[in-house]
Amino acid sequence: MNVQHVSLWLLGAMLILYSVHTHGLRRCQVSVDTRHIEESFQEIKRAIQAKDIFQNVTILSTSEALQSIKPSDVCCMTKNVLAFYVDRVFKDHQEPNPRVLRKISSIANSFLYMQKALQRCQEQKRCHCRQEATNATKIIHDNYDQLEVRSAAVKSLGELDVFLAWIDKNNQETSTA
Repeated sequence: MNVQHVSLWLLGAMLILYSVHTHGLRRCQVSVDTRHIEESFQEIKRAIQAKDIFQNVTILSTSEALQSIKPSDVCCMTKNVLAFYVDRVFKDHQEPNPRVLRKISSIANSFLYMQKALQRCQEQKRCHCRQEATNATKIIHDNYDQLEVRSAAVKSLGELDVFLAWIDKNNQETSTA
């Protein structure tokens, strides 16, 4: 009888450890205060969106690239979209207004910080990229490539709130999982 209790206890412990592994290690939380980024974006949102000449086109919103991401792909997709903004959007955007440029630089620096945090997770093999995340990233890049570079950068900056809301939503789910 005692051996049976120990076996059940070990089985329960293994199930708990497996649950922690699948929910905690598959995702890698980005410990950054997105409120600061959101506030910076809100201060420049009107100025950026006023330059958007393609009101009926979207890069992040209608592609559903972010909304269809499974929990196991959140880390990878976050990493990919951060790289998209850092490597393409921020570099392609040319801003003459110094105040707006300062806010964009602040957001870019926050994205670089998040990229470094996710890089550590990837080095620890906690940030896997499955085909769904790769396909969703490709959709975003394809949407971007359909526009002229400067227009695409403006459009992507104007949709930054979509990405920030997605990060917040997935960080809340990670911390409650």
